[in-house]
Amino acid sequence: MKIIIGLSGGVDSSVAAHILLEQGFEVEALFMKNWEEDDKDGHCTAEQDLSDAKKVADKLGIKLHTVNFSADYWEDVFAHFLQEHKQGRTPNPDVLCNQKIKFRAFLDHALALGADKIATGHYARIEEQNGVYQLKTGLDDNKDQSYFLHLLNQQQLSKSLFPLGEINKDEVRKIAAENGFITADKKDSTGICFIGERNFSEFLQTYLPKQQGDIVDENGQFIKHHQGLAFYTIGQRKGLEIGGGFGTSGEPWFVADKRLDSNELVVVQGDNPLLYHQSLNASNPHWITPPPIFPLKCSAKIRYRQASQNCTISEKNGEIEVNFEQPQRAITPGQSVVFYAQDACLGGAIIETRN
Repeated sequence: MKIIIGLSGGVDSSVAAHILLEQGFEVEALFMKNWEEDDKDGHCTAEQDLSDAKKVADKLGIKLHTVNFSADYWEDVFAHFLQEHKQGRTPNPDVLCNQKIKFRAFLDHALALGADKIATGHYARIEEQNGVYQLKTGLDDNKDQSYFLHLLNQQQLSKSLFPLGEINKDEVRKIAAENGFITADKKDSTGICFIGERNFSEFLQTYLPKQQGDIVDENGQFIKHHQGLAFYTIGQRKGLEIGGGFGTSGEPWFVADKRLDSNELVVVQGDNPLLYHQSLNASNPHWITPPPIFPLKCSAKIRYRQASQNCTISEKNGEIEVNFEQPQRAITPGQSVVFYAQDACLGGAIIETRN
């Protein structure tokens, strides 16, 4: 069986390729370039990543293909990312990138190159039973990436392999070191690939216009001006730069709400109740296996690396209502709520409102 693995120039995909070879597969690799701008200040590391991917492929003795999906990324992921921010929401481009680029554009390209399946370095598992494919969490709780993969469908899962699903990050680093991979000690990429280490607000301001408004406390008292609601997210602490003279305590300030009609950013101090909500409504539900029968008791995550929270979900007019057992902090419109039954990822939806 011929497998083409997405080789990113990082340690995870390097070790995933090694494991596939150990398992006896015919393996080739493909390096995807998804962002056209190689920033001169080192914010985008595509050139270095490609160099590292070539060295790993040479070490493994496998062929490395390269492809530029920048146009696809801009059209299918980044344009949506900007549109959501314009509307004051906080999208998750990594979720859309997996659905549209890594498991559609890459999959189609790999199949055209003669692959039977593709593989990536994601920490997740795929199990098949009676022709139905389930997405399972990775066994390393600290690295499980099923949250980002919840939009995958049966066809995509049937054509994919996740070699790292059964092992943890420490083992991955050890395998990389033992095999002399240049990526063994390479720092994990964090955040959105095209932003790198840049200030997120400054990056967005190169694409979206500033729309100055007021930052107010929960009582409506003016604190300072903001440059645009698009540049803030619910629960945000860093970057508010609210000095002394406001509030009654020295506790940090957090974004509690974005009032689009009045262009006001509402901030609160400390662990304020305004940061918490018991339920949410979500749109565009996607189910990996056939849709469940409602109401359904399960668990859900409203952000990556959050512990799954017990909830009951119901469906009405094509939308999902999620009621949590415990109030949840910083539920954020535009983000994904992802549903689980123990270690099986059921699917997810886009958060619209919180109640």
